[in-house]
Amino acid sequence: MNSFSSVSSEESGIEGLNLLDPLGSSRALHPEISMGMKKLPRKGKYSVVSLYASQFRDLRTRFCSSELDYIASLSRCRNWDAKGGKSKSFFAKTLDDLFIIKEIKRTEYDSFMKFAPYYFRYMNQCYEQGNQTCLAKVLGIYQVTIRQTKSGKDAKHDLMVMENLTFGRKITRQYDLKGALHARFNSAADGSGDVLLDQNFVNDMIVAPFYVSRKAKRNLQRAVWNDLTFLNSINVMDYSLLVGVDAQGRELVCGIIDYLRQYTWDKQLENWVKSSLVVPKNELPTVVSPVDYKRRFRKFIGMHLFGVPDHWCFQRSSKPCSLCGVGDHSNASSTNSQERGDKDDNSKAPHL
Repeated sequence: MNSFSSVSSEESGIEGLNLLDPLGSSRALHPEISMGMKKLPRKGKYSVVSLYASQFRDLRTRFCSSELDYIASLSRCRNWDAKGGKSKSFFAKTLDDLFIIKEIKRTEYDSFMKFAPYYFRYMNQCYEQGNQTCLAKVLGIYQVTIRQTKSGKDAKHDLMVMENLTFGRKITRQYDLKGALHARFNSAADGSGDVLLDQNFVNDMIVAPFYVSRKAKRNLQRAVWNDLTFLNSINVMDYSLLVGVDAQGRELVCGIIDYLRQYTWDKQLENWVKSSLVVPKNELPTVVSPVDYKRRFRKFIGMHLFGVPDHWCFQRSSKPCSLCGVGDHSNASSTNSQERGDKDDNSKAPHL
């Protein structure tokens, strides 16, 4: 296969790394496929390792148009300021807006390496059996090592490629929901690009709620139930439901993100410290055990997302589901809704 030419370092967060050449041999049983040592102009040498290469390629055949299109997208990306996160991680987005590249922490990398076989099995089961899911799909994990020319030191970066849940949408508001209210309010939000939190969501549901049909809410709850059962089984917590409001399409775009973190000893210690010293009585900290996290998360979705009778709905969505590409599908990645302001007396809501 021929390599794609790299773009300038100003446009590409991975600075022209060639991800195409080794894919022809990615059927190897070993989960790591090394892409060898290359040379970057003015940056020294670099190498790339594709983790679980064959498994990820099989997954992409189900959700991406083609492997060449996937790599063409990755070859053209720019730095992206993902507002709302506390990790201050490096983010990039492909120029076609299809994929997001995030640098993950070593603890997240180690966690994924432990549960990766279960992740692939779960995603394949959802696809083959038509089970509802709203997990944002992780489509690749890469280890990039850059060796500086002058110092000879190696700088290692673990990168994750995931789908962009808001691709093709006109998002006016977006929320990062964890199901907890303590310290979950963003008072500095001043634009559509700012990410709001759980308390913002609860407040907005009082002032200007948006409604979904009961069918759409059931589908979302069933997808959340399935996904959280899976995440609990692999000891994962601290994930979020990303909710984007597409006012033009009258839809809510939903997906579970940041699900690479297992409940290891450091998270258990964080839970104990916050429970004992920080969080008020009768409240739980954001970080709790996977079982408690799952229960609280499900309860929050059930309480604060308002459903209306299906017969109130006056239109059906002609847009395809962002997960499966089919309109009016059982997957809950996209949920039609209607916002109601103070002057809007129309109580009808379009449904999935």
